[in-house]
Amino acid sequence: MDINNLEYNTEREKLIIPEYGRHLQKMINHTVTIEDREERNKVAKSIIAVMGNLQPHLRDVPEFQHKLWDQLFIMSDFKLDADTPFPVLTKEKLQERPEPLEYPQNFPKYRFYGNNIKRMIDVANGWEEGDLKTALTYTIANHMKKCYLNWNKDTVEDSVIFDHLFELSDGKINLKNGSEDLTDSSNLIRGKKKKHTGGSKKNYRGRGKKRY
Repeated sequence: MDINNLEYNTEREKLIIPEYGRHLQKMINHTVTIEDREERNKVAKSIIAVMGNLQPHLRDVPEFQHKLWDQLFIMSDFKLDADTPFPVLTKEKLQERPEPLEYPQNFPKYRFYGNNIKRMIDVANGWEEGDLKTALTYTIANHMKKCYLNWNKDTVEDSVIFDHLFELSDGKINLKNGSEDLTDSSNLIRGKKKKHTGGSKKNYRGRGKKRY
């Protein structure tokens, strides 16, 4: 054995998609150099079949064949000129950045409240003044306080919730001068912890039981 002719992976060409292995990469490199187009298309289709056999778990994935052809062009460094039943993937298309998605909430700095809070506030704004609207606004404020505490906080002043509610309602709901207080923070946190602890005990009791 001539150790001078040994190849090390660090000295070999870097694989574009390592999951397919070096032999398949060499087959693709060879296909790029085939001058006869008919023969090149035939070899490309054979490579697609081999790639499909190497990844049988993808057969249930939608557009399975399209994915394989895209990978074939990627592994050829987009140098392969072959007929494909799908739109040809280009390097520019692959490197194209998607358009940034807009956050669906109107007030992203208060995203810990969630979108439903804003919808509830909009409903409350449409109600006539009275006891029902007052009850609804305090229910919303208490829910906002609970959401705020779930946001990794131990306590929050009612004035903070009232300020946020005033802002989210476009100044139409003002509880800052009201006489009623919101639910105490400790009660909201205690209820959350009890629920979590109860689930743990249930799992612990069931763990030691023998089943026959």
